[in-house]
Amino acid sequence: MDENQSSRIVTPERQPEDRLDQTLRPRTLQDLIGQERVKENLSILIQAARQRGDPLDHVLFYGPPGLGKTTLAHVLANEMGVNIKVTSGPAIERAGDLAAILTNLRAGDILFIDEVHRLGKVVEEVLYPAMEDFALDIIIGKGPSARSIRLKLPHFTVIGATTRLALLTAPLRARFGAVYRLDFYELPAMRQIVQRAAKVLGVTADADGVDEIAQRGRGTPRVALRLLRRVRDFAQVRADGTITRLHAQKALDLLNVDALGLDDMDRRVLLTVIEKYRGGPVGLSTIAASVSEEPDTIMDVVEPYLLQLGFLERTSQGRVATLRAYEHLGIEPPKDQPRLF
Repeated sequence: MDENQSSRIVTPERQPEDRLDQTLRPRTLQDLIGQERVKENLSILIQAARQRGDPLDHVLFYGPPGLGKTTLAHVLANEMGVNIKVTSGPAIERAGDLAAILTNLRAGDILFIDEVHRLGKVVEEVLYPAMEDFALDIIIGKGPSARSIRLKLPHFTVIGATTRLALLTAPLRARFGAVYRLDFYELPAMRQIVQRAAKVLGVTADADGVDEIAQRGRGTPRVALRLLRRVRDFAQVRADGTITRLHAQKALDLLNVDALGLDDMDRRVLLTVIEKYRGGPVGLSTIAASVSEEPDTIMDVVEPYLLQLGFLERTSQGRVATLRAYEHLGIEPPKDQPRLF
């Protein structure tokens, strides 16, 4: 992730300051807010595993960043009463790294792999038998004298998380028994999340102040919690410490986060499509070059929320700005603009 992206307060990617959110994370499914369909499925998965006395089946969570994939992994570990080992695809560089992790797991333990789509091919080859047969194949020696030894592993659970399901290889995807998509949170759920976080942080916030933060939280808990902390600072320094709608509006306007949670980067992307390319269609790489960002950043971080709002449409020719985007930015659409809503 580049420097421009990491400086955005509304980026759903994890930031150093988000370490403070550990205390805000729910520990049980009952405490978890939103994602009702996923929660119901996980509840059945957990109860069935408990009744059989088996470890959980391998689980894969996918969806935009900041929606709670890591939190869900910790909730599952807590519900099952087992240990969780957290790592990421880029961190496991060699097959030996994965072997060291796997041999230290105990029966029922959970191995959580974030950004699982970024695992190397050699590492994946080691992971396949580990997930399927709970065995680890090790090659000893080199050349003609090399021989393979198969080590038995305790039955454990792999929980993978990815923002790019399409980049997962078919063999790896097939080894996950349960695959769940996380969607952006609805406004009522966002209100509950902000209200709960304010209570945990000891922040006084009225219903209108909570509502304002929730509306600008982009349907993403991580973003909403970050905004809550910034509004808390503003209310502490510029007011009496209580978060009201007026204080939330002033604080978030100061941060260039508008009423729908769009920041400068979002507006730059929309304005590029609208002003430079007459509303589109325009290719992803062209947009990325125009705003000095990586195409992957635009596609993974910026676009999902704009698509959710209905401000952008993906077509076979490229991205097209909708009438909603024109209306939000206060720009008159051209007469020949396709009527996309």
